[in-house]
Amino acid sequence: MKEIIAIACDHAGYELKEIVKKYLGEKGYEVRDFGTNSTESVDYPDYAHQVGKVIDSGELKRGIVICGSGNGVQMTVNKYPNVRCALCWTGEIAHLGRQHNDCNVISMPARFISQETALEIVDEFLNTPFEGGRHQRRVEKIKI
Repeated sequence: MKEIIAIACDHAGYELKEIVKKYLGEKGYEVRDFGTNSTESVDYPDYAHQVGKVIDSGELKRGIVICGSGNGVQMTVNKYPNVRCALCWTGEIAHLGRQHNDCNVISMPARFISQETALEIVDEFLNTPFEGGRHQRRVEKIKI
């Protein structure tokens, strides 16, 4: 059974979202796209909340959110108690987000990274295991 990755964006992230969706499909993942579906101006929380909900409930295990800076969508999904979203602008940040923080969602800043960097971030997110150990204790302290 293919893993399903949740994905959402605002208008600034639409073009990058489409590239990432295609890449995920080529890698054998199924994608559940929560929009938006054009470059027409929208409010990012309307789409990010949908990813936050499916990750928080455990319906899906991982997600990707994209907006111009990556900040707004990250702030939105991180409101959900079971979401740990890392704002990633390099592959190394994504790697550490997984390895040390067990992030289950990544946020990318479409206006500030290249397509090549975005795909490197996605690869690190999908392929880096959580290290556990001392990091597990720290992750457990994140929730309020």
